[in-house]
Amino acid sequence: MSNPFENNFQDKAAWQQDGELGRSLGGSASRDDRMDSGRNLDSILRIPVTIQVVLGSATMPVSNLMKLGRGAIVPLDHRVGEPVDVVVNGRVIARGEVVVVEDDNSRFGISLTEIVGPPTSDLAG
Repeated sequence: MSNPFENNFQDKAAWQQDGELGRSLGGSASRDDRMDSGRNLDSILRIPVTIQVVLGSATMPVSNLMKLGRGAIVPLDHRVGEPVDVVVNGRVIARGEVVVVEDDNSRFGISLTEIVGPPTSDLAG
């Protein structure tokens, strides 16, 4: 099974089909329906999304913001060693640790440590 975060879209489709969606496509639908669904899934899997890694945030009055200049340090709400949030379309999807990319020591990457599930709505209570 391939890594779903790599840029190989054919591997993504195969990876996805190994999961629940792939099993549901293989149900009672005809072969043509499954092929159309596969093409639709492939089209969806090719949509680019922007991933952001949030190291932390800070709140300050505009007056302090206006005083910032080169060399100023803005303390963030995350501490060294705490997991950072991985955000897609404004939603946290995972958390991880900042690492140096092995192939290129001048770049950072993220080692995922937790996949965040969909938000739950607590209707009871």
